[in-house]
Amino acid sequence: MAVMNDDLTALGARIDRTNELLHRMLAEVAKTPSTHAIFVDAGYLYAAVGRLVAGTEDRRSFDLDAEGLIDALIDKARTIFADSRLLRVYWYDGARRRIHTAEQQSIAELPDVKVRLGNLNANNQQKGVDSLIRTDLESLARHRAISDAALLGGDEDLVSAVEAAQGYGARVHLWGIEAPEGRNQADPLLWEVDSQRTFDLDFFKPYVSRRAAPTYDAPTGARPTRDDVRFVGAQIAAKWLANRGRETLQELLHGHPYLPGSVDQDLLVEAESLLQYSLRGQADLRRALRDGFWEHLRAQY
Repeated sequence: MAVMNDDLTALGARIDRTNELLHRMLAEVAKTPSTHAIFVDAGYLYAAVGRLVAGTEDRRSFDLDAEGLIDALIDKARTIFADSRLLRVYWYDGARRRIHTAEQQSIAELPDVKVRLGNLNANNQQKGVDSLIRTDLESLARHRAISDAALLGGDEDLVSAVEAAQGYGARVHLWGIEAPEGRNQADPLLWEVDSQRTFDLDFFKPYVSRRAAPTYDAPTGARPTRDDVRFVGAQIAAKWLANRGRETLQELLHGHPYLPGSVDQDLLVEAESLLQYSLRGQADLRRALRDGFWEHLRAQY
């Protein structure tokens, strides 16, 4: 009987010790602040903000004060997640061969910002960005590095990233940009997230400014010949191929004889700079320019 009482006493002591450890652990957990991170799909951001503020999705037509906007997003997160600390801002964008542009490099140098790059195809479309977002969201949620994720994006392909993070207990809050007409975020993404919030024109307007359209003095010499313009088109094509490589060339050739709008605009702007002559409204010279561009690229394939 005495042995049984000793065993019960020992068992009770162990239970008390276990309860004490649990109370300590819960107390520590209660003192540990929640953590949030902001995930920005820059492709969505530039397109939606450009359309809202500048009336165009063409990045070359406006400047974005990324540093000021990121600070504004961080401040907004502080008010929404009042009892939480910021892990960092993840900025996802595309770049040729995943090499930072000067603008992307300046963003990467900002405190608390991590730039992650996907690729750009010949049509200036991002490739691989959604998978980067999913990888980061899933990894951070799995390791309990974040409790809340603010996702600024709109692509339906992000649904799997949201599901992955939620599967590990993180809450995902979708941030959007006001659309002048309709919606700019996929319905399945809106259905999947834990909360939604849309920022309006007044929020973004201080950080966007339209660029002045390039002007060219009236030419002092003769109008360039079609052969002159065709040669310039070939020069630009050689430079384009050197910068982007043969893989991108194959993608572009699939669309022959049509050039993607962004490529065609770049071609026009660079040609006018080289010629110091405006080709606007001169259909025959524009055709010669495109012909020279295509002829050089097709000769290299």
